Amino acid sequence: MTPRLIVSDLDGTLLGSDHVLHESTIEVLRALTEQGHQLTLASGRHYRDMKVFRDELGVPMHLISSNGAYTHAPDDTLLAAHHVDPEKARALIELERPANVRLSLYLDDAWYIDSESPGHLAMHAATGFVYQVVPASEMPVNGIGKVLYGGDPLELARIEASVRQIGGDDLHVTYSTPNSLEIMAGGVNKGVALAALLERLNLRADECLAFGDNLNDVEMLALAGEAHYMANAHPEMAGRLGRGRQIGHHHEAGVAELLRERFGL
Repeated sequence: MTPRLIVSDLDGTLLGSDHVLHESTIEVLRALTEQGHQLTLASGRHYRDMKVFRDELGVPMHLISSNGAYTHAPDDTLLAAHHVDPEKARALIELERPANVRLSLYLDDAWYIDSESPGHLAMHAATGFVYQVVPASEMPVNGIGKVLYGGDPLELARIEASVRQIGGDDLHVTYSTPNSLEIMAGGVNKGVALAALLERLNLRADECLAFGDNLNDVEMLALAGEAHYMANAHPEMAGRLGRGRQIGHHHEAGVAELLRERFGL
């Protein structure tokens, strides 16, 4: 069988509801690597937050992090980094927002948040990657891969409208969950990062299988020759893609089950 590039989102896709890898998922991914297939993780998470899962799998893989802002090689070499324009970053940091909406920055090697947030800590407990509390007035404007606002979806919708006025084509705006509004530099998304990686690996898009569940996965799934979205995917996913196959639920190792079927494991 021709080797493929298999690329997957993490939360809501490859990880269970507990934000950890299923044993069956680990087994299947290791078996595919032994068959000569290549693996890539593509997530909104920070690179340092993702590499824990790569290390747990114990197989070489590229990492696309912060929704495409960074790409790392299997040996941790940084292959690409795209930062938000400093003036746009300043405007995003200073943007007026409700007190219960948290502001986060993903920098090259750190995660800053404007106030304590137990909910954020719980999601990342399995990796040990934690934020540093930094008041918005002291946050930097340089070297930012991603800006996040976390809070109620209705409040985020109002913030999104302001962000789009600030950014125009200079910012890419998406959601990883209904409670997480995420902003990168213009033209930065998982699909663009995947296209660059395919070129680096001398592979075609039709030699790639991709898995995702939310709006920040749309560009990646649209590019891949075989697009799969989860049973728990965002309700607009099918309409946004216009193609692709719906598979099982992330809490039931839907990706692993599809891969077993697809590759006869």
